[in-house]
Amino acid sequence: MCRYCFINSVRERVINEIKRYNMVDSSDTIAMGISGGKDSFVLLDIMSEIYDPDKLVAITIIEGITGYNRVEEVEQIKRLTRERGVDHIITSFKEEVGFTLEELVSRAMRMRVNESPCTFCGVIRRRILNITARNIGATKTATAHNLDDEVQTLILNLVKCEWDKLVRNHPKSPKPHEKFVYKIKPLRKVYEWETALYAYYKGFRFQEVECPYIRFRPTLRAKIRDYIYLLESIEPGILLRLLNYYDRVIEEKLLSRMSSVKLPSCIYCGEPTATGRNICKTCELLEKIGLKFKSI
Repeated sequence: MCRYCFINSVRERVINEIKRYNMVDSSDTIAMGISGGKDSFVLLDIMSEIYDPDKLVAITIIEGITGYNRVEEVEQIKRLTRERGVDHIITSFKEEVGFTLEELVSRAMRMRVNESPCTFCGVIRRRILNITARNIGATKTATAHNLDDEVQTLILNLVKCEWDKLVRNHPKSPKPHEKFVYKIKPLRKVYEWETALYAYYKGFRFQEVECPYIRFRPTLRAKIRDYIYLLESIEPGILLRLLNYYDRVIEEKLLSRMSSVKLPSCIYCGEPTATGRNICKTCELLEKIGLKFKSI
């Protein structure tokens, strides 16, 4: 395809996925997680074209990683949101937790806590996004998870036998807790290489610096990522076929059985926690290093 047809193809697939699962209603206020990476710029670009920008809010969370969170990248997000008429909120680990990610990881290493930096980052970033979205009255949060991300999550939940998470990741899964802002993933049928090419064609200067923590002990997700890339190289299209099959099976076989399952609340912070747990993962991580997440 030419440049124009490629961009239009990605855009149409996003629109089709939104329509297929009724992800967006005209009355929704949508909080978008915009990090400065290629995927988030694609999300911002397409959502601001197909939805009322006055009902979109971009949320940027600064983790606090030297050399990775750069001023010029935040400035670009500010410029792009301003050009598209989208409100922009900037917050940080330091503001919400009291410590940067670097400080949390350093503390964990000193205390010999066996958790990867990616675990701290992912768990806390998701918590901050949900609370910020809830505080501004958003009815949906849109994240820039692409096809590769979704298949990684699918396989991760399968190998860990986390069936409730397997169902909750489906686009039609009901809201599992009153404090959750319902999450949508408009890019879930777009390959990561396609978001990179889309961002390049659109002229976005997306974040190219690799997170320095990538060299630390790889998470299970990272190992799964390498495996699915091998599968895709051997059998092109297998990731999309796998996700389509997952969507159909969950919707036809499991969704109705899990629709009434509600998540419990953390006894420390009152936020949602996993089935069978009375302490959420965020509080568990912070407790291991002698900290507490403030109650919202």
